Amino acid sequence: MASGHQVETRNTAQFRHDYASDQADLRRLYEQAKIDQWNASRDIDWSVPLEGDGGLISDDLVDIHGTRFWDALSEDDRIELNRRVSRWRLSTLVQGEHGAMLLCSQLVENVQGQDAKLFQATQVADEARHNEVLQRYLDLRLGGETYPVGGNVREIFDTLLGTSSWHLKTIGLQLVAETFAVSLFRMLAESSKDAVLRQVCRRILQDEARHMGFAMLSLPAIVDEATEAEHREMEDFAVWALSRTLGGIFPLAAYQEMGFNKAEVDEIKRFRRERAAGGDETAFRKYFRRDLHGGLVRNLRKVGLLTERIAPNLQSFGISLAAA
Repeated sequence: MASGHQVETRNTAQFRHDYASDQADLRRLYEQAKIDQWNASRDIDWSVPLEGDGGLISDDLVDIHGTRFWDALSEDDRIELNRRVSRWRLSTLVQGEHGAMLLCSQLVENVQGQDAKLFQATQVADEARHNEVLQRYLDLRLGGETYPVGGNVREIFDTLLGTSSWHLKTIGLQLVAETFAVSLFRMLAESSKDAVLRQVCRRILQDEARHMGFAMLSLPAIVDEATEAEHREMEDFAVWALSRTLGGIFPLAAYQEMGFNKAEVDEIKRFRRERAAGGDETAFRKYFRRDLHGGLVRNLRKVGLLTERIAPNLQSFGISLAAA
């Protein structure tokens, strides 16, 4: 395949013969999903011109902002780097939304409850719309160019698509990845320079919070009824998903295209780690980290997966158990 790859999957379809509502909370979530549907063609004002200097995201979200590397760049190069980092970030998001669309189509098949199936069908449509709207934004502001799928993104979705367990898929997607997405889209909705990007992120954010709700409603009973071995498997899967999601990927190609050499890139990566470890981050990054870590602790605790066994793993990721 010239512009994609295949994932071998084995999915078990649960064909319902009884279509009565069986979980009131999920039925209410499904009803809300129907109310919240929006149209990427009609409900985003794509005619709004790009104002300001031509950058798309806040300069604070460019790793070298405030360093000697940033100071050495011309104004035009700062704008160009902002746009390339924006393209990298949005490329990662559009790929993630495509993977989520494929994954939720599997969940429609293998969740058992009628209300769970109905809700997952709405999430397939949501993820398709997110994939569409982000690609349309890339077309509008960045000439439709994207960066190749990042290693962590591919590994996460290949693994989630390949597992046959609906609750492991849900832990990886709706519990971990969606919690990350809510914090990220909230940050971009509040900080982006481009009014159109802020519109797009606010619309997506509305859907992502609802998707996260599916995990909060569907997982607690499964976790509570699990055997010790099953509980450990779910804990381990949550830790794996956290490690891949929080590990992130670095916009290497963006810096290489701007002429940074290997030694400079290594220094930028080191600066990035030290800034995060020392708490010397920009206001936007600090807010994102606090919001994300608080959400992860709160949600893991709510579904019953925040145990003493995995607490050291969370702390090794920099997550304080007092974050929420």
